[in-house]
Amino acid sequence: MTPPDPVDAVVIGRNEGARLEACLRSLKDQVRRVVYVDSGSTDGSVALARDLGALVVELDMSLPFTAARARNAGMAALEDTTEFVQFIDGDCELRGDWIPAATAFLTNNPNVAVVCGRRRERFPEASVYNRLCDEEWDTPIGETKACGGDALMRLSAVRSVGGYRDTLIAGEEPELCLRLRQAGWGIWRLDHEMTLHDANITRFSQWWTRTKRAGFAFAQGAALHGRPPDRHWVVETRRAIFWGMVLPVVAGLAALLVTPLALILLAAYPAQILRMSRRVGMQSALFTMIGKFAEALGVLAFWRSGIGGKDAELIEYK
Repeated sequence: MTPPDPVDAVVIGRNEGARLEACLRSLKDQVRRVVYVDSGSTDGSVALARDLGALVVELDMSLPFTAARARNAGMAALEDTTEFVQFIDGDCELRGDWIPAATAFLTNNPNVAVVCGRRRERFPEASVYNRLCDEEWDTPIGETKACGGDALMRLSAVRSVGGYRDTLIAGEEPELCLRLRQAGWGIWRLDHEMTLHDANITRFSQWWTRTKRAGFAFAQGAALHGRPPDRHWVVETRRAIFWGMVLPVVAGLAALLVTPLALILLAAYPAQILRMSRRVGMQSALFTMIGKFAEALGVLAFWRSGIGGKDAELIEYK
């Protein structure tokens, strides 16, 4: 089904290979124009995208790569006649009837700037980490605070707030949505299939790095918008620091300097896991708690970069 003009797509990627081909082919006949923004691929992604008819934008490799920077570059390449833009990551495939449903919703709700749907993991059974991603995508339906990397947006609204924040290495979508909501726009999630995602996380080290990146994003978001009334990611940052740093350090120092009995404080971990397992299951609860240590390292990485005045570098897990 061909959507009503003007709907364009911005795809971002780096060394996505066959996943990128599936992504670009899924957009065929669904949007008017595809802009592919490449972040230094070495696997032939640029040539592939051109062969499939996409307008290719290659980011300057002398500047730090971020997804936010790539999406802004894609927006800059769009025509002024573009009304709606479908943002999608190069490791995702767009479902066939998403665009008509999403554009209809935005057309009928002129106060809404962003609409997203169901993102599913393509191979949730391939690893526990893929399954955790699949659970992560399963968020409540209706008006919401933020979207993920895949979403249909009203281009004029996004441009009116300055687009994505280039310097964010993660969490750029919730930060953009926060500024849109501050400007009076709505963000909605529909109970409609939108994309298939291929996380391709098969090793603990990949999952750990991805979770560390989330901690960095929490701290960076809190630093930008942590004051009332938004309190953006303040709670998430505090949880990471408490469970991943404060509690084990306090227990260890107290056991060393006061009494070994202080190690009983560490019983809070299994107690918290059991409490969470009633809601999300034992495996998810266990990984959530383990992830607090990675998140804490991410928070520390952000604090170090801020204190040292250094530009943050992209934290990649694939």
